[in-house]
Amino acid sequence: MDILHELKQIATEREIPVDELKQELELALAVAYKKFKNSHGEAIVRLDPTKKSGAVVEKEVVGEVLDPAVQIGLDAAKKHSPDSQIGDFVAIEIDTNTFGRIAAQTFKQVLQQKLREAELRRIHDQFSDSVGDIVSGLVARREEQNIIVQVGRHEVELPKREQVGTDDYRPNERLRVYVLRIDESFRGFRVIVSRSHPNLLRKLVEMEVPEVAEGIVEIMSVAREPGQRSKVAVLSHDERVDAVGACVGQRGGRIQSIMDELRPEKVDVVPYSADTKQYIMNALSPAKVNSIRLNEEEKSAYVIVPDTQLSLAIGRGGQNVRLAHRLTDWKIDIRSESQAAAEKAGIPHENREAKSG
Repeated sequence: MDILHELKQIATEREIPVDELKQELELALAVAYKKFKNSHGEAIVRLDPTKKSGAVVEKEVVGEVLDPAVQIGLDAAKKHSPDSQIGDFVAIEIDTNTFGRIAAQTFKQVLQQKLREAELRRIHDQFSDSVGDIVSGLVARREEQNIIVQVGRHEVELPKREQVGTDDYRPNERLRVYVLRIDESFRGFRVIVSRSHPNLLRKLVEMEVPEVAEGIVEIMSVAREPGQRSKVAVLSHDERVDAVGACVGQRGGRIQSIMDELRPEKVDVVPYSADTKQYIMNALSPAKVNSIRLNEEEKSAYVIVPDTQLSLAIGRGGQNVRLAHRLTDWKIDIRSESQAAAEKAGIPHENREAKSG
């Protein structure tokens, strides 16, 4: 067992820096050494390229040797290091090739476990900085209802609840995912990602629109029905910059790039307003609004729209009013002009009203 050759080979195969791998190898080698020597003491083994065998064991200098595997007498120690004193440690070269089959198997088993632990730590270290951000990867495979995405050398997990129904997740398809969290289980660390989280859209806008990344334009709110439709409210901190225009881009190029990533999700960008009525009107776009009455205590809005705009304001299956509610955080109760007039007159009416929240 040429330990230094083993070190370089594993480092190359796993793409792990030699220095990072060295400690794990030393720990595995210490376990194998104790097995070979049938020792119950605490063995400290180090890799030493200056030695022919490539490895040494640190033996404690003692007055009476009880465990020769990890202890050495004072007289013997002085032959290696003349200045040795009781309590010192002396490096004694060991030949790993003499460990035998059982010890060698032990070494490989322990090493695999240490490599696994090291890899899990690297996964945690790599992705802990990415939680709350976007990473890009390739669809690797399906595992039951989960999608496994290859991100660099590591795999991340896209659970069923974080998937989008309109995505087909073809093998080797490249896609961006939002890093939701890192779960720790008996198998180690699992990096959980999402395609349905509102922050995926938020981060895509930040990446695509320089004015957002620079803080000139701020994303105030995001509401998504993943795979179908979304709304983003934006505010410009520079009067010379149109927030909506910056996000949409020339000829719609920027928002189209975002929608291509979220295919076939449609994304509406609306201007944020500190005026609640105006903000709700913007959120209900593209529908036109006649009037809004607010109930501050209940945080609800009674909205009247032209008869011809009712279906548009409500949206298919109530989608438009739901998204407007999530975007503004106000309950929205919509009436057409004729419905509102009938209610005011106390006349029974077949309502096509829509309430959010």
